[in-house]
Amino acid sequence: MVKCGHSDYTRPAFYSKLTPMARALPSMSTLIQTLTLTLVLFTVSTPVTSHLSSSLSPSSSSSSEWRSGRATYYAASDPRDVVGGACGYGDLEKSGYGKATVGLSSALFERGQICGACFELRCVEDLRWCIPGTSIIVTATNFCAPNFGFPADAGGHCNPPNHHFVLPIEAFEKIALWKAGNMPVQYRRIHCRKEGGIRFTMNGSGIFLSVLISNVAGAGDVAAVKIKGSQTGWLPMGRNWGQNWLINADLRDQPLSFEVTTSDAITLTSYSVAPKDWKFGQTFEGKQFQS
Repeated sequence: MVKCGHSDYTRPAFYSKLTPMARALPSMSTLIQTLTLTLVLFTVSTPVTSHLSSSLSPSSSSSSEWRSGRATYYAASDPRDVVGGACGYGDLEKSGYGKATVGLSSALFERGQICGACFELRCVEDLRWCIPGTSIIVTATNFCAPNFGFPADAGGHCNPPNHHFVLPIEAFEKIALWKAGNMPVQYRRIHCRKEGGIRFTMNGSGIFLSVLISNVAGAGDVAAVKIKGSQTGWLPMGRNWGQNWLINADLRDQPLSFEVTTSDAITLTSYSVAPKDWKFGQTFEGKQFQS
């Protein structure tokens, strides 16, 4: 869990009148023609775009649309970088995420389903602290828990309905000076770009198998996983927590294949990722989604 709020980390540095009614009533055919022309002109001049925009729901907007939020930071060398946070990625440096990571408030975290998704953030509004023309790309790896001891607009940064991001100081300072504290930002979901293939880390014991799925490109957040041994068909796995997926089945002594589906409903199959003699604690690399 990320402790949100301002860090104690310190550093030195928008006919003009209606036509009069005729004295004599027009013929019926003339009246029909006039009404028809009026209806056509009204239809053509009605702004269709305003009708469409008013009928769109927020959920139907493009994933690349910039939205408003806020961001804070935590100090360097924080133990949470080693623990790996609520998504279960472990040591973020060793797993390849480095400092390009973020903890999300509950309004964004989706109970861990968002783990692995990528966001682009930029500083806005505050010209005193923003670094102009900059943005950062970060991967969701942690959860910023709400603090209901404070109102959402007065200390409870990660309380619903706030869209809040908690960044490592190294990432924060790429878009703003550290003195900005609780900073207004704009953010948007983007496709993740990763080096190498999807990583499958085998954990568990006996017939209990838990697989950490990391380094996922494309949408980034995994929505469903299936596993197949050489002696089985495709077996669905369940989400344990974050991006740890589990199954109770004896899959020892057989090569393993994985079918991974991301939140955009794209499925990628990696055959025989783990060899017949795989062991708990090992990590294997499969195919990769397009960025």
